[in-house]
Amino acid sequence: MYLEMTVFGFTMDAIANRPVVILKDARDEKTIPIWMSTVEAFAIAAELILWDGSSSGRTKDLLALFLEKTGAAIGAIIIEDLNDGVFTARVKFLRDEEEFLVGVRPCEAIMAALKYKMPILVSEEVLERAAVLSMSSGELAGENNARRFAEFLDNLDPATLGKYPM
Repeated sequence: MYLEMTVFGFTMDAIANRPVVILKDARDEKTIPIWMSTVEAFAIAAELILWDGSSSGRTKDLLALFLEKTGAAIGAIIIEDLNDGVFTARVKFLRDEEEFLVGVRPCEAIMAALKYKMPILVSEEVLERAAVLSMSSGELAGENNARRFAEFLDNLDPATLGKYPM
């Protein structure tokens, strides 16, 4: 069984000093934090503000090219497992009468959900084992996610982006 969730927001974990993506269900009953690396968070943040940091506007990303060339469509985005604090995600592709699952990193699944405006299906098993937050949307909004995100970007050191600094 899966629960449909969406990306609620993006924040920083002050203790771990790591970016966190917050998933919430439609009823505001379940909230799951997914910790990311700085590089992954930057890519997700780019999707959140509808800007593709890797594109000059003339080219498409790999997923868009794949969908175009194969005639496939995304059927579902799934977070199906959690082992030792690491989420396992898959994207279900549909083409004609065929469907196939491809394992992806959680950040790639989240980016696809944002780009194609799709919910993320989270398995009940993950919901039972994840660090589920019990905050209401009012409490989370009170954290002023926009301010924290702006601070994250202001303090972003290009050297932490690895081999391909901006």
